[in-house]
Amino acid sequence: QVQLVESGGGLVQAGGSLRVSCAASGRDWSSFNTMAWFRSQAPGNDREFVAGITWNGGNTQYEDSVKGRFTISRDNAKNTVYLQMNNVKLADTAVYYCAAAPLTSVPMSAVRYGHWGQGTQVTVSA
Repeated sequence: QVQLVESGGGLVQAGGSLRVSCAASGRDWSSFNTMAWFRSQAPGNDREFVAGITWNGGNTQYEDSVKGRFTISRDNAKNTVYLQMNNVKLADTAVYYCAAAPLTSVPMSAVRYGHWGQGTQVTVSA
């Protein structure tokens, strides 16, 4: 059983910084080869790709609007992936979801990921 648990969400002012984390657990570690962050800005909206990273960190991908502001990283010893968000904007307000898949690339489509966390709310205030 694969479990992903997000933490670190909250309220942050525009221009500020926040880091969210995702702790993974489960027997099959290959399930976490690729990990990614998605976000949904309103109930019922599709989940939008934000950033993703492969097992060794050799391949990272970012959605265009977060390039240069967000950084994804992972600590495999702790089975944890992080999303450092700097210079946040009002448009970054969303529920952020962690996702994992047994892949060697970083797809941007949510359907490629079979494991999901429950999400953590990030709210950016003016």
